[in-house]
Amino acid sequence: MSPFNLETCARSNILALEPYRCARDDYKDDGTNILLDANENAIGPSLAPEAVSALSKGSGPEINFLGLHRYPDPHQRDLKQLLCNLRNTHHHTDKNITPDNLFVGVGSDEAIDILLRCFCVPGRDRILVCPPTYGMYSVSAQVNDVGLVKVPLLPAPEFGLDVAKILEVLSTEQNIKLVYLCSPGNPTGSLLAKEDIKQLLEHPTWNGVVVVDEAYVDFAPEGSSLAEWVAEWPNLVVMQTLSKAFGMAGIRLGAAFAAAPVARLLNNIKAPYNISSPTSALASYVASGEGLATMRAHREKLVEQRERLLKELPKIKGVGRLRGGTSSNFLLFEMLNVEGKPDNVTALAVYETLAENKGVVVRFRGKEHGCLGCLRITVGTEDEVTRFLKAIEQALAEINGHKVEVPADEAKREAEANGVVA
Repeated sequence: MSPFNLETCARSNILALEPYRCARDDYKDDGTNILLDANENAIGPSLAPEAVSALSKGSGPEINFLGLHRYPDPHQRDLKQLLCNLRNTHHHTDKNITPDNLFVGVGSDEAIDILLRCFCVPGRDRILVCPPTYGMYSVSAQVNDVGLVKVPLLPAPEFGLDVAKILEVLSTEQNIKLVYLCSPGNPTGSLLAKEDIKQLLEHPTWNGVVVVDEAYVDFAPEGSSLAEWVAEWPNLVVMQTLSKAFGMAGIRLGAAFAAAPVARLLNNIKAPYNISSPTSALASYVASGEGLATMRAHREKLVEQRERLLKELPKIKGVGRLRGGTSSNFLLFEMLNVEGKPDNVTALAVYETLAENKGVVVRFRGKEHGCLGCLRITVGTEDEVTRFLKAIEQALAEINGHKVEVPADEAKREAEANGVVA
């Protein structure tokens, strides 16, 4: 087991923090109370009746727009229970996680930042990241004046953890408090091995927290999420979001699963009422019943298009190898120059041509470690994928100066459309 000790790992001022409390921490509103405790506007929200009527139309989740003049539930236990129900799969432990194991915030980015503020003393402590990876770990570290240690992932296409090197660094480097891991990785799309993560959790001397960012985990094979594993490991935090598979990026809802003492510290730090009532209602809807069924149906369609991209992209002249895995809703592919080699100049030209001339926006990732000449392509709808495949073939032909081979049936349709008799 790990030597993790929360009392010596977390910042002393955070351990001593008296969290902000309101009267509704002690007396929850049951709908019958007169609420004169929070200096709210007792008349109601500044919404005309016709606006409320328009906002309330539809058959989706019920949102009480007339209740917006009241602060939202500060604890969100009902929502947290739904998220626990989703992740209590017993693939990794017989134990159950409960709302006491959860922090919910404004996207995963709030969780990334709040972990830094909880564990890292500015100007002294550091975090470890494994590039190529999500850029907000380093951005948040810099904002919080926290140092950065990098141990690159193993080479593509596996992009696995260099476990031996990470263990060595944790044994020899001072003041590393957090290890941020992305699984499935961004931009790699590769799922990290559970046994590799376990080795880090079992480090015999390091007193720190392993943070696994599972933003894309619902596109990975069933049982991939390690969220419930926080019931076994006091030094593990698993972050998730409703922005990806659930398609709820606009509500900015993220979660961090952790051992109860760690989750308690994170909740002590957060701003009061940080999850709005509409966000809570929408998140609760998609995490239960009808919402989960819809998510899974949408995911199936996206996985079909992911498989289509995997089949069709390698057929296009100028598209190189898949780099990384297929456990997310995006793919990382090389762009080849006229010599058939992955090349950043070519990849950047394809990226710009697609966006500026073809109306298709992807992501250039060629400057990331191990991603030479790579574009990251999000899986779209069937129509979007069709348009993208045609656009990237044309873009590569224009850049590399080769001819696009048009299928005979398509050439005939284009000729007829142009008034040419075949």
